[in-house]
Amino acid sequence: MVQQPIRLVECPRDAMQGWKHLIPTQKKVAYINALLKVGFDTIDFGSFVSPKAIPQMADTRQVLAGLDMAGSKSKLLSIVANERGAEEAVGCDAISYLGFPLSVSETFQQRNTNSSIAESLKRVEAIQELCINNSKQLVVYLSMGFGNPYGDAWSEDIVFEKANELAEMGITIISLADTVGLATAGQVEQMTGYLVKQMTNVEIGVHLHSTISNWKEKLQAAYTAGCRRFDSALLGIGGCPMANDELVGNMDTAKLLDFFEGKEPLQINAEALQLSLYLAAEIFN
Repeated sequence: MVQQPIRLVECPRDAMQGWKHLIPTQKKVAYINALLKVGFDTIDFGSFVSPKAIPQMADTRQVLAGLDMAGSKSKLLSIVANERGAEEAVGCDAISYLGFPLSVSETFQQRNTNSSIAESLKRVEAIQELCINNSKQLVVYLSMGFGNPYGDAWSEDIVFEKANELAEMGITIISLADTVGLATAGQVEQMTGYLVKQMTNVEIGVHLHSTISNWKEKLQAAYTAGCRRFDSALLGIGGCPMANDELVGNMDTAKLLDFFEGKEPLQINAEALQLSLYLAAEIFN
């Protein structure tokens, strides 16, 4: 079997969405334009969601208008939570991917998208149709994929069942999301490995939230399990403001790049990466 290349998904949207103060649009544009030159496969740049729910993302369309895609190999991904947001996103030529958060926790699905899991599955079907009709691709994030802090029912079987439902709808990219950092390395390896082996027509990714002490073991576990799609954010900033008051950091991109050095042939523009790190340090201070 031919080994698939590593796909790096940089997530400035996830880093910015819960930040304590509003980031000026022009700073977002400059930062994402720098990221577009680094060599990431995908940039999760913004979201078409209610500005009341996520005020930081209210200017997503303005940010998009300021992005320079010329010469960039990166594709843009935007998060949506319902058909209205999806209709707005599919109307933007520069966007290649829409991302939808489907939780295996009923409580979190209500908090995050103001809908039940059953309602959200119907939204996935509708958004998938919109994507097909507009030459976009839908990425579904299985949020709370490794457990939840609410006491909602969770098991590996529940996660696998939801993944299979999505595959039956024609979803070809599913990312397991460790939304509040509950996953152990053992869980990451077992669950990711199972999906990679069982769902050969689906690209399985991981969106791991981690700390300084456990990032490497989680990353190693996913890689060992055969995962080739990894979400991360420079400086390890981020987390979901709809899940917890205390944001759990994203996988730090610099650490992820160090991990893959010598293991995988990543084509990264070091100069653009340094500029991006400089701008990130200015924004997230």
